[in-house]
Amino acid sequence: MGRLLGGLAWRIDVHHRRIAMENILHAFPEWSQQQVRDTARENFRRIGEAYACAVRIPGMSLAELGDRIEYVGLKSCLPPWGQNLVVASGHFGNFDLLSLSAQIIPDRHSATTYRAQGVKALETVFQGLRDRTGVQFFERRQGVVAMRNLFKNGNVILALFADQHGGAHGLWLPLLGRPCSCSTSAAIIALRYNATLTTSFCFRTGLAAWRIECGPNIPTHTPDGLERSVEEITRDIVATYEVAIRRDPANWFWVHRRWKPRSQHQRLLPPPIDPN
Repeated sequence: MGRLLGGLAWRIDVHHRRIAMENILHAFPEWSQQQVRDTARENFRRIGEAYACAVRIPGMSLAELGDRIEYVGLKSCLPPWGQNLVVASGHFGNFDLLSLSAQIIPDRHSATTYRAQGVKALETVFQGLRDRTGVQFFERRQGVVAMRNLFKNGNVILALFADQHGGAHGLWLPLLGRPCSCSTSAAIIALRYNATLTTSFCFRTGLAAWRIECGPNIPTHTPDGLERSVEEITRDIVATYEVAIRRDPANWFWVHRRWKPRSQHQRLLPPPIDPN
């Protein structure tokens, strides 16, 4: 049903269909128009499938979900007891499934951020679904203090969806060959709270079947113990996004405007140092 609705959205939502096809074409300029169109259409179907699953999953037990979801590398990414973990993730597959980590690793405190919906009735529905996951949700524009207090207690797993447009505070870096604003939130938070930094992506393996792959961990310090720069860490995170996108292009959320024009207030990188 979700895939059918996604296919219907493909036909009637001309605006987002155009955005998806433009994004895919720029990312894969060597593709034919038919390849671009087929990938964009499948992307709409998968989005519909993921939304349908998101409504159904909160009412299912872990035993019922066992045949639908496979976890790879989750526990091997965990830092020693008492330390915090920041997970750089993105809008891949049924990304809402990442919230189930709270049930799989109950001895850790799982948290993530979200942006409240503008429509109050819709936000009420989504909040009801969030409350059933066991994950603590922070509204990204208002939860800074609460997040800071949470990290003080240790054993926190914080998932950040940092693949969208980073705004004026993001770094202007290339993604799939095109410059764009990239969020630095995962790098900054990992450095600020001395947390382990890793990645996690959800891949579709069949109809309503998913694999969540965690890792690799991204170093926040050099072998000598010095902090790496936010730019270096963010470049590593973006590189993992590129690998995940190229692995299964229809799996990513192409319908958002990821490559917006540079803001006049955009954070600029210093020019490279001339070795001569």
